[in-house]
Amino acid sequence: MQDHLIIEGGQPLRGSVKISGAKNAGLVLIAASIMAEGETILDNVPRICDTEVMVEILLEMGVDIHWKEDGSLSICPPGHEIDCQTPYELSKKLRASNLFLGALLGRQGEAIVSLPGGCDIGTRPMDLHIKGVRALGAHVDIEHGYIYAKRREPCGSRIYLDFPSVGATENLMMMACKTPGSSIIENAAKEPEIVDLANFLNSMGAKVRGAGTDIIKIEGVSALKAGRYAIIPDRIEAGTYMIAAAISGGEVLVENVIPTHLHPIIAKLQEVGAIVRETDQGIIVEAGSKILRADIKTMPYPGFPTDMQSQMLALLALADGTSVVVENVFENRFQIVDELNRMGAKIKLEGHAAVVEGTRSLYGARVKATDLRAGAALIIAALAAQGETVIEEAIHIFRGYENIIEKLSKLGARIK
Repeated sequence: MQDHLIIEGGQPLRGSVKISGAKNAGLVLIAASIMAEGETILDNVPRICDTEVMVEILLEMGVDIHWKEDGSLSICPPGHEIDCQTPYELSKKLRASNLFLGALLGRQGEAIVSLPGGCDIGTRPMDLHIKGVRALGAHVDIEHGYIYAKRREPCGSRIYLDFPSVGATENLMMMACKTPGSSIIENAAKEPEIVDLANFLNSMGAKVRGAGTDIIKIEGVSALKAGRYAIIPDRIEAGTYMIAAAISGGEVLVENVIPTHLHPIIAKLQEVGAIVRETDQGIIVEAGSKILRADIKTMPYPGFPTDMQSQMLALLALADGTSVVVENVFENRFQIVDELNRMGAKIKLEGHAAVVEGTRSLYGARVKATDLRAGAALIIAALAAQGETVIEEAIHIFRGYENIIEKLSKLGARIK
């Protein structure tokens, strides 16, 4: 796997790009598939580092999982119980490994899950997950870096989440599907990936209502039947290419998207002067005559997504005026600031806010991708920068963007 990206800036992006399946939906659907009887086939799964790690985890746990010739992913757990412990070395590579907590408890009532890894973007504790599975009848201990959970007296319950955590909502949905009685998750996450999980579970025979609202109601069932399901498009990948079009001075048709999922991003792009049009083929983003200032506050869906904050910082670095970006979800999202400033940006941090004084131009430099979305933001900045940019530790980028070098090259970017 390449660890450095080299980008020659100043080339407007033009053409069309097809968006892959959603990373964050694919990861949870892979985990949920082990609760079904028979072979599950998932279409539109992105071939990225994170999904490959999930595949490796399931292989080590004894699940028959493989990519088919048509690009779909086949998942067929054995008829007997599988290994209930996730392998540590693989689990620490990505945050989504914690989703096996709810899936294993739902499947066979026991889970030994390594405390997860992933990007260093801030504190992401498991306390809401643990509180929820305990409410559904699991006994939980945390020892030596593992969560030990066993279902003792499973029973539906009413669970209030102190924060609308996506991962906690997903874990509780999966466990509750196979827990006798009625369960209600209050202050649930509303992200499109939550709705996709609910639709997937319901396609297997679960009884989930209310996904996409802050109250999700679930009636437990005794069994789930496998089938075939297509994952939604990745709204964060789509937003990244939309911003890339705007900052490079180009015009790009972004295909295979669900426009309603992108409304917070579309609104901000229009605010900064980009021209955005929805068509039958997808969304066209055309750069405006100049980039205007804007203020942003990240919020849980349907607010502006934290996963798009770094990319917007890169765009606002070239805005006419001063912008303020407030991060309300992950406190370490601003590691990107030092790297953008190396390229000539003028960004100052004030607590949970970044004050971005727009500058006329950015310059190529040697920079480092500190996490997945920071890496994407550095690509965006490099596309508009004068000269050559070298992005080190680009492995982070390949965790979440399928064929990004090929897709950008097809749009005219000089990237290798």
